[in-house]
Amino acid sequence: METILKSEITCPNCGHKKVEDMPTHACQFFYECENCKTVLKPHEGDCCVYCSYGTVPCPPIQENKSCC
Repeated sequence: METILKSEITCPNCGHKKVEDMPTHACQFFYECENCKTVLKPHEGDCCVYCSYGTVPCPPIQENKSCC
């Protein structure tokens, strides 16, 4: 299975959506919504904002590897 490198993040505060390129060798712990400026952090138990708010989990999780 090929790793997907793009994920659409949805802000839980305002509903704004944006497709972003995910880093392949690091976790992204913070993400600022460009619409409302809310800073998103991962939910407890998730390794990054893509796993919490994205349509696709981060590359290490897709590859069944340890994230971060």
